[in-house]
Amino acid sequence: MKKIIIIGAGAAGMTAAIFAAEAGAHVMLMERNDRLGKKLAITGKGRCNITNNSDINTHIENTPTNPRFMYTAHSNFPPQDVMAFFEELGVPLKTERGDRVFPVSDKAGDVCGALKRKINRLGVNVINERVTDVRVGEGFSVVTDRGEYSADAVIVATGGMSYPLTGSTGDGYRIAERLGHTVVQPKASLVPIECSEKWVREAMGLSLRNVTLTAAELDGKTVFFEQGEMLFTHFGVSGPLVLSASSHMKGLGDKKYRLFIDLKPALDFDTLDRRLQTDFSKNINRDFINSLGELLPSKLIPIIVSLSGIDGRRKVNSITREERHALVKLLKELPLTAVRPRPIDEAIITSGGINVKEISPKTMESKIVPGLYFAGEVIDVDAYTGGFNLQIAFATAKLAAESAASEW
Repeated sequence: MKKIIIIGAGAAGMTAAIFAAEAGAHVMLMERNDRLGKKLAITGKGRCNITNNSDINTHIENTPTNPRFMYTAHSNFPPQDVMAFFEELGVPLKTERGDRVFPVSDKAGDVCGALKRKINRLGVNVINERVTDVRVGEGFSVVTDRGEYSADAVIVATGGMSYPLTGSTGDGYRIAERLGHTVVQPKASLVPIECSEKWVREAMGLSLRNVTLTAAELDGKTVFFEQGEMLFTHFGVSGPLVLSASSHMKGLGDKKYRLFIDLKPALDFDTLDRRLQTDFSKNINRDFINSLGELLPSKLIPIIVSLSGIDGRRKVNSITREERHALVKLLKELPLTAVRPRPIDEAIITSGGINVKEISPKTMESKIVPGLYFAGEVIDVDAYTGGFNLQIAFATAKLAAESAASEW
């Protein structure tokens, strides 16, 4: 019986353990934490966006880093098969806006629990020790902080460097480098963004829904445009729209980007102008600052008034057409200056990792060390939000596990 050691018991590691055991291998699953799936349990704000219920091409299109590398893995374990896999494990699923797939219970813990139960039923040997080294001789010797274990094949599924408190601290990169692999510099991806404007602190905690966010380079080239939700923080902006935008803002930190928020995307300029005139007519003798209550969240009103340059104590009936048009433009293009991403330990995923040129896309096996495989976020492949990254984890894990178990 082939002995396989899997390093890391996150989404990829647990999935790999299941498929390797089902293929008849003797599996040891190494996890440095005292419990499995620690990061998986907090994904999707605790709801766990398992995959995206769309075709493989859509997944490829939503993978900005090394998308072609994923064709075989996605074809071997497409999104619909991933969904069937979890439903067979006893996790009923539902598809929401944007084809995002969640457990019906909205509990990531149900996903983790189902994987753990399957691992236990298959007799996978779970070892809660931290792997410090992997040595190659006749087979592999996996060294931990407590002992040493032999294996015929090793699957590295240690994750990236996001959420380090869950155990993602770059162990897999160090192991791979010692075995001759190169690592593309890990960077934060799907990460909140720091802005230079001081007024964002006044808006801290304010969540905006059904707004559009545009991200553009300073020369005006648009790199992102989408409608959804976002959040103001003490340092800048966060939320689903911002996390998605961050993946498109290459070199953020070395260079700045401009962000524009359309607070009323359902209304074009002229329609919003007419709406303002209607609101002003209702409040014709009131101060400007007291005339926007039906249009904007209260926390945003003093900010918009300040940015408009119109004295908040001026009577509405004295506001000129030009001033009103400038206000409409501000509401349609509320500007921010993005200066840097938040630190990598606040990122949802890591961009960078094991160079895909050194991994076979057909098996996930190292081209440098036979019998060594990689799965999940440790590989230099990352995608946008919407379930695409977990799909990568599950698909690469299944391919790595079945390849490792069969290539004897």
